[in-house]
Amino acid sequence: MPFPECKVYFDGSHYIAIPHTEKHYRPRPKKKEELITVRDDNASEFPVESTEVIPNVNSAPQNGDALSPLEQIEVSGIREKPKQPANILQPNERLMTKKELFNELYQQYLHLKKSERREKLMTALRPHFKTDNAVKNYVDSNIERKRRNLIMRHIRLTRKVNLQTFNYFVTFTFNGKLHTEESFRKGLKKTLANFASRKGWKYVGVWERSPEKQRLHFHGLFYIPKGTMPGLLLEKSDYSFKSHRRQITVQNTYFNERFGRSDFEKIDDYTMLGNSVAYLMKYLEKTGEKIVYSKGLPQYFISDIMEDDIVTTIGLEDKKLLLFDDFECWDEGVSVGKVNADTIAQLRKSN
Repeated sequence: MPFPECKVYFDGSHYIAIPHTEKHYRPRPKKKEELITVRDDNASEFPVESTEVIPNVNSAPQNGDALSPLEQIEVSGIREKPKQPANILQPNERLMTKKELFNELYQQYLHLKKSERREKLMTALRPHFKTDNAVKNYVDSNIERKRRNLIMRHIRLTRKVNLQTFNYFVTFTFNGKLHTEESFRKGLKKTLANFASRKGWKYVGVWERSPEKQRLHFHGLFYIPKGTMPGLLLEKSDYSFKSHRRQITVQNTYFNERFGRSDFEKIDDYTMLGNSVAYLMKYLEKTGEKIVYSKGLPQYFISDIMEDDIVTTIGLEDKKLLLFDDFECWDEGVSVGKVNADTIAQLRKSN
């Protein structure tokens, strides 16, 4: 019996299919989180507006006995500002949810060891919980959430990369003479997005800072079609403080002039691609930055799977199908051909 509309991905060694199911999931209503007041002792103090009375210079004296209280205020020349509510925020206070506070603190303590990070989080969040056990359970559950999200980012990155062809590993380095960090980020992202939409570029990358100088970089895997490279690629000899020896780098004049230093490294084999992916994953975990993807990088392609093309069932509860390396791809009952890059390009995609 064939399995229609399967989502198929490549794990680096084998093609694996996830059969389509008709089970409908009802959206779970999100629990409304309580807002808490967070005090920032480093915030600057601002003068609080006074509640002194303000004379009404345009008023004229009238007989106040025949007027209503509101009218008496209008004509008396005295108007008092309304009193501020008791729960008004002070200049150094913020309203946020516990989850927002946890995410902010987690990013702040990301450089610490796991045990130290956990202790710091529990100490900072303790004033917003009634018991020690409550804050412990909250911190542990959210640390697990962060760990699970990181694993899913790794899986998503691997599946997207394995369905693409990349020919360069590129590093763009911030130059303070040309940009601020904000303009560097925005300008580079906009330029890369334009090349993706107009020239067919594909890329996946992550932002990071150098350990010593904290200089901002963007590392990425790129597919640059032939004839679409702007500027010139020039070989330059310089000294690597990381490897402590001289090296030959390939830099691009277009990006050097607009953003700072650029390094283009040709990807020649699958081993180098795997090392580049591991490099991105390392910074993904170290900095907590999100992966930057160009449009058109799916995780799956859609294909009907015939029973003869299945090696065995795998995964949790045997819900996935391990496929032969030369399985036949089908689209709505029509054979597209044996699996390869050209066949996959003709099939529908999914994320």
